[in-house]
Amino acid sequence: MDENGQLEAARALRRRLLGDAYVDRATADPDPVSAEFQDYITSMAWGVWTRGGALSPRDRSLLVLAMTAALGRMEEFRLHASSTPRTGVTDEEIDELLFQVAAYCGAPAGISARRVVKALRAERGSGA
Repeated sequence: MDENGQLEAARALRRRLLGDAYVDRATADPDPVSAEFQDYITSMAWGVWTRGGALSPRDRSLLVLAMTAALGRMEEFRLHASSTPRTGVTDEEIDELLFQVAAYCGAPAGISARRVVKALRAERGSGA
């Protein structure tokens, strides 16, 4: 796939998994540098999802959740945790993932991510 085709595939996947509203907000800034930055992030972060390989979108989603939680990037963790119904990751898998995060990355990372998960579930009415 050529560079333009890869970027278009990455854009489409980002939109499908994160939703139109989020992507529209993220790309609304008319500043040319912001647009270039969005293309760069889309190409790098979402391009790896579209490159093929042995990992499924579900596997990639679990990895992103673990990495963003481990790094304490709760805004990104929340974004990706909210997209799990579209990636095939279950609530039970997220719960188990957070035990791993807490054990290997520290309690603060696990606790912060758990708070995000509880808030997301409360918002959608599915409990803790």
